[in-house]
Amino acid sequence: MSSLDLFLWVIFPYICLTVFVLGHIYRYNTDQFGWSAKSSQFLEKKKLKWGSILFHWGIIFVFFGHVAGVLIPKIIYDNIGITDHMYHFGAVWFGGAAGVICVIGGALLFMRRASVKRIRMNSKFKDWLSLVLLGIVVIVGFTNTVGYTASGGDFDYRTTIGPWFRGILTFNPEPAYMIGAPIGFQAHILLAFVLFAVWPFTRLVHVWSLPLEYLKRKYLVYRRMAPAKNVTKRN
Repeated sequence: MSSLDLFLWVIFPYICLTVFVLGHIYRYNTDQFGWSAKSSQFLEKKKLKWGSILFHWGIIFVFFGHVAGVLIPKIIYDNIGITDHMYHFGAVWFGGAAGVICVIGGALLFMRRASVKRIRMNSKFKDWLSLVLLGIVVIVGFTNTVGYTASGGDFDYRTTIGPWFRGILTFNPEPAYMIGAPIGFQAHILLAFVLFAVWPFTRLVHVWSLPLEYLKRKYLVYRRMAPAKNVTKRN
């Protein structure tokens, strides 16, 4: 095992996770007022509606798909009778569908931010950084699912990436699991850790403020106040 492998699959993940945790603590203690998504609905709402709905629903299903594939050991699926064929069928078709929805929603949000002048002028570098980085992570992951797994690739991330990631979380990392992984899966993981590192310093922190409420709440309605009529003048 080379020193580069040790850095990529042990040191670098822990650096990013440390920044992720400490960054959130720092942000919460110093910028509670800015702990939000900073809604731009009042600037433009037609494009936001579909982009937001598709992206948020897609990313939620993508998240739970990662939990099922990475955090839950393969032996559990074997014990409850879920075969490899059944699992990969669900991962490709249901995971692929969630990925498509997420990618379309993200693309709509990106085009909205880039094409609407008022939103573009009010966007900061960190807004673009988080949006672009999140989009790259999603697209690379989607490509791995559809392009590699669906085309008959025999790499099983449940027996490689899964044990490695659980080892990271339990402070018992085994980088050897990642050395032979396809480059697409490696890129997806490294980019995801970069995203974790910048997460606390962007509007992505709003996911910890019950983001599921956004899926069912009504959109805010902004109305211009009309001047009061028949106002009695004081003597």
